[in-house]
Amino acid sequence: MSLIVQKFGGSSVADADRVRNVARIVTETYKKGNDVVVVVSAQGDTTDDLIAKYKEIDPNASERERDMLLAAGEQISISLLAMAIQSMGCPAVSLLGWQAGFRTSSSHTSARIKKVDPTRIRNEIAKKNIVVVAGFQGIDKHDDVTTLGRGGSDTSAVAIAASMHADLCQIFTDVEGVYTADPRKVPTALKLSEISYDEMLELATLGAQVLNNRSVELAKKYGIELEVLSSLTNKPGTIVKEHTKMEKLLISGVAKDEDIVRISVTNIPDEPGLAFKLFSILSAKNINVDIILQSIGRDKTKDISFTVNKDNGQAAVDLLTEKFVNRHDGVSISMNDNVAKVSIVGSGMESHAGVATDMFEALYDANINIHMISTSEIKISVLIRKEYADKAVRILHDKFFPEV
Repeated sequence: MSLIVQKFGGSSVADADRVRNVARIVTETYKKGNDVVVVVSAQGDTTDDLIAKYKEIDPNASERERDMLLAAGEQISISLLAMAIQSMGCPAVSLLGWQAGFRTSSSHTSARIKKVDPTRIRNEIAKKNIVVVAGFQGIDKHDDVTTLGRGGSDTSAVAIAASMHADLCQIFTDVEGVYTADPRKVPTALKLSEISYDEMLELATLGAQVLNNRSVELAKKYGIELEVLSSLTNKPGTIVKEHTKMEKLLISGVAKDEDIVRISVTNIPDEPGLAFKLFSILSAKNINVDIILQSIGRDKTKDISFTVNKDNGQAAVDLLTEKFVNRHDGVSISMNDNVAKVSIVGSGMESHAGVATDMFEALYDANINIHMISTSEIKISVLIRKEYADKAVRILHDKFFPEV
């Protein structure tokens, strides 16, 4: 007997037929003698619909009340799935995040999991129940409902698997695994049989939407082996783990991220400490900065450009205008949302020279201009104009996977 955690995203439970399909997958797993915990997201576009509802009332609604509203989406999903499982002759019980033992920080809309107490889940399993848990949510020290942000259900599933030492954590999506590029945009994309945590983390962080990056971080920390597979086809997926048996590919994937903006702060006095002051303002408000470029300007000044998530773009500009730009004569700030980040990822880069050259050559041949560059041991990212993003992904995939 094994303990298996299964997570199903919103598209997997989008309507009644898909809820029944998920119930079939879950009950088949249960009937094989396994203990099963299921983590479910809100149905289809429910979360987006709820966001639209609060914006009709008050676009600036408090984050606490937004969490109370958004958490309702998962409550609908878990109750419907539990009903479907019961209708197929198997016992099931649905639990909200707080009932399942999720304790989080108090950062509403982007809370972090502090602890999972699986006592209630264990008690329900002891009663032979399939336990259906609402992903994406928990409760803080004030007993207020919190949500974990986009993709939080992946993180919920991995956290349960870690706290209960599960034998397997399966992440069901609408694609059949992890591909070398988005198969909906690149028809020649290859499905990987396995991928390392580090490579998957880079791909998830850089825009690949198959897994949430926080869930991969958690899986790596606790050594939880993940399987990414489709809820719509009965095919093996992609295993995400520490070490892969296959010979390392030079490149494991190409990803894009269009949900970013570029912010430029110009004519900054070329003095020690000003870069620190600028970025500490953003850090204090938990605004993450990605690609950074500093250039020397004229007359003892410098320019700093960087990227942030689009959702944080205007907030970053407002903060820096108030606390930095307005306090230094001649400094100006601008934001450009016509940008995209395109990246290649692969552990094989560590032992192969010339990967960056090949990447830049492919973009040059396609007449795509590069605005900013960021590198690490296993990834290279470039900032380009948004309208070229899909084209860049295709030509880079063709460059590094020419045999397809």
